Amino acid sequence: MCLAVPGQIIETVGDDPLLRSGRVQFGGVVKEVNLAYTPDAAIGDYVLVHVGFALTVIDEGEARRVFDYLAEIEQSMEPGSPVKGTT
Repeated sequence: MCLAVPGQIIETVGDDPLLRSGRVQFGGVVKEVNLAYTPDAAIGDYVLVHVGFALTVIDEGEARRVFDYLAEIEQSMEPGSPVKGTT
């Protein structure tokens, strides 16, 4: 299974749609991401990123839901945390 992670575009580079890239923020981490698959993505947009490629643009609400789920997963992996649905 593959996991795409949401991030927010903070900068774009290039005009050629096939070579366009951007700096995308994932929480406190900023990565260079290929934007060729999302030609309409703009600064401030949220994109789902997998292996360095933005796959699709999503709205902020969807991005927040994914962030919440990821935080829930992280919390459940802490030692001594009950497994959801078993308490």
